[in-house]
Amino acid sequence: MTGGNKPGTDISDGHIGLTLTIIALIVITIAAGPRWTLIVAGCLTVWFVLALIVIHGRGGRGKAALGRAYVATFWWGDYVSP
Repeated sequence: MTGGNKPGTDISDGHIGLTLTIIALIVITIAAGPRWTLIVAGCLTVWFVLALIVIHGRGGRGKAALGRAYVATFWWGDYVSP
């Protein structure tokens, strides 16, 4: 991670998590069909919206709130990045 950020707060980790999520959704589509892909994508969307609601409720606004919700949804990319 760059800039001495706390674990799970770096936006690049979110990008890695999103990329791996997209790859996983493609694999799910090939293996199980579009129905399961929509279910998994829907769950991720609900998680993102809930994170955004919590962040907004705690005073987060604008792009900063979106970025924090993005990282809250895809933070696990931190575990696969070097």
